[in-house]
Amino acid sequence: MPACRRYRSWLVTAVVTLAMFAGARGWLRAADNPQGKQIAEIQTAGNRIHTTAQILNVMHSRSGKAYDQALIQEDVRRLQNTRWFTPDGIRVLTTNEQDGRITVTIFVNELSSTVQEIVYRGAEHISPSDLRTLTGLRKGDPMNPLANELGRAAILRRYQDDGRYFATVDLVEGNKPTDSRVVYNVVEGPVVKVSRIEFVGNSGAMSGRLQTQLVTKKAFGGLIGGKFNPMSLELDRKALTEYYQALGYLAVQIKPEVQRSADMSHVTIVYHIIEGAQYHVSDKFITGNTSYPTEKLTAVTELQIGERYDRRVAQRDLTRLRDYYGYRGVMAGIEEQWTEVQPGLVQVNYNVLNDRGAQDRVGRIKIDGNAVTRDDVILNQLDLRPGQILQYPKIEDAKMRLARLGIFDADDPPDVQVVPNEFDSEYKDILVKVRETRTGNIVFGGSVNSDAGLTGNIAINERNFDLFRFPTSWDDIRYGRAFRGGGQELRIEAAPGTSFQRYSVTFREPYLMNTPFGLTTSAYYYNRAYAEYNEDRFGGRITLDRRLDQIWSASASTRIEGVNVKDIPYYAPYAISKDAGSHFLLGLRAGINRDTRDSYIYPTKGNVFDAGFEQVLGDYTFPIGTAEFTQFFSSRYLAREDGSGRHVLGFRTQVAVAGTNAPVFERFYAGGIRSFRGFSFRGVGPFENNLAVGGTFSLLNTIEYQIPVLPSDKMFVVAFVDHGTVERNFEIRDYRVSVGAGIRLSVPALGPLPLAFDIAFPLRQGPNDHRQVFNFSMGLFGSK
Repeated sequence: MPACRRYRSWLVTAVVTLAMFAGARGWLRAADNPQGKQIAEIQTAGNRIHTTAQILNVMHSRSGKAYDQALIQEDVRRLQNTRWFTPDGIRVLTTNEQDGRITVTIFVNELSSTVQEIVYRGAEHISPSDLRTLTGLRKGDPMNPLANELGRAAILRRYQDDGRYFATVDLVEGNKPTDSRVVYNVVEGPVVKVSRIEFVGNSGAMSGRLQTQLVTKKAFGGLIGGKFNPMSLELDRKALTEYYQALGYLAVQIKPEVQRSADMSHVTIVYHIIEGAQYHVSDKFITGNTSYPTEKLTAVTELQIGERYDRRVAQRDLTRLRDYYGYRGVMAGIEEQWTEVQPGLVQVNYNVLNDRGAQDRVGRIKIDGNAVTRDDVILNQLDLRPGQILQYPKIEDAKMRLARLGIFDADDPPDVQVVPNEFDSEYKDILVKVRETRTGNIVFGGSVNSDAGLTGNIAINERNFDLFRFPTSWDDIRYGRAFRGGGQELRIEAAPGTSFQRYSVTFREPYLMNTPFGLTTSAYYYNRAYAEYNEDRFGGRITLDRRLDQIWSASASTRIEGVNVKDIPYYAPYAISKDAGSHFLLGLRAGINRDTRDSYIYPTKGNVFDAGFEQVLGDYTFPIGTAEFTQFFSSRYLAREDGSGRHVLGFRTQVAVAGTNAPVFERFYAGGIRSFRGFSFRGVGPFENNLAVGGTFSLLNTIEYQIPVLPSDKMFVVAFVDHGTVERNFEIRDYRVSVGAGIRLSVPALGPLPLAFDIAFPLRQGPNDHRQVFNFSMGLFGSK
């Protein structure tokens, strides 16, 4: 019997050896391509530790299915990831059967030893669980020297990411297949901080602006942040090179140097810069264009002959030229080529590729990945319809609009591709790929300013709500399909505060019945404590809006409110006391808006115009008309050479008129932030008994000049003049003027809007106006 076993063992070994040798010679491969043939059997050879069933369970290929070479390659990767086999220890061979099917044989070379112990010597600042995650090693795993070495590299990268630049990790045991232990010897070293960053040789760019291009940051106060990661040095070098090339230094050379402190705990990074000549444009050409004349294409470009070469301007020119073709249904490629004529002078050529002239049209639109979101939600963002001329710039616009919805994975953003159809005609199919993510969140926040005091904020927001998608099973609720997928937004908000409270529920349908009209409905309750009275306001608002084009929009809204005026002082004048108690209001409003600002947060040019008219009915009948215009000016001559640091001049005018029957809680008031600095909140206007009674006419104006003071553009100083009035009637009797200055400080941790601190002094004021020198808030002039 033992002899029989030895014979069978010898026979299997011989067969496996012969098969592997024959496979290497190609003897056992199928005589023709096995792709698509039915698999008769999948068998294994060479496995002594792991059973055939264990190996087949890892694979996705199965007997009875068609042979797929791509799936087989994926199976090999899956088997390698088990770490059961030596590197290159998996071979796949196929043989033909007489019935036309094939047999697949998996030859393996197993790792014979197993890991009995794993030791991390000297690892004190990484937890054992994190070390296991980094290496992926477990007791009982096959001894795999390659996997052990990869684990060593992973531990070292982690230490370097943590700022331990001088850390070393050695694989003492586990580098041989016959080892039984894996032992890492770790010398952690200190956390290395970046104490200083210096630039040497930079005369054409200020050091402060160069600092803003770096990934590497120095430690604040020598303690907070600033961990040194050598991997970031190459990223810094590339970023600085691109920055210099944008300024016209096309031959710039940059080399980083790391200088260590005596105790190895800090480093100074010195970037040695050889700027070279700053290049100017000697000539500009457009070649390869056959469909459109050169004169028309040149007219859309910005780079000028004789001016400094600017890589950013050249990139914008490439985009404009692509868009010129793209809006006409032609997907032309544009490449930039520049040639040095002499030191400091370059010839720039924009070469048009694939100018075939024929216009493409939109074929089918396919959507992939939206398990919850309805197709029409995505289609509404495309602005593309089958049969239209395929305007290629709208492809990029669609990507941005889909990403801005906030209902898809930001790490794997939506992609919109143009793919040829099977007929290879002028009609091109559009493939939209999305990956859905969680769309509901709870937000906790707060704000403080000199007008409203301290206010907290709690909000529950769902960005992909579907009002009519009721659950049909428990799984719909469990897996988040109920009431989701319609692209609507539902927001429930509570904002309690020291002098102001707001509670609201808002629902928005951005494309009502798949039309360009948007519908917003809200129900709310406000409570505000004024010096003159306390006000409770509850009700609802319905707004129908439509974007007319890129800058114009129009809206129509209805509000139904109940207003309760209470806690009026006994000495209040009749203008206030007559409106005490509860009142019903119905307002019908139409409005129009035009916005050409280059940024909602930091506008430097453009303007905003907003006007509306509302007729109020109910316990009071009166009209309200409002108009506001804001204009921003800036100049490249009052900015840094790279375009940053722009000085901005802003003008704003607000006019509001109401009917004489308007109650005290609907009249106009001024004073405080974003209204009239130098005066307290509601400190401008008609007064009786030292209480503000409001006006039916308001004219407020602001002139503000803003100058950045830091190279990072995170801090600005402003000077401003606020002037205007609030009057009982449509007239100007007491015109007020105040002047002041302030600081705008951007703190990323507090959000995009900067902190605003202003000091203002009234030069001219009305009787009984309430002065307030200091105001603070969050926001910029003209930002929303």
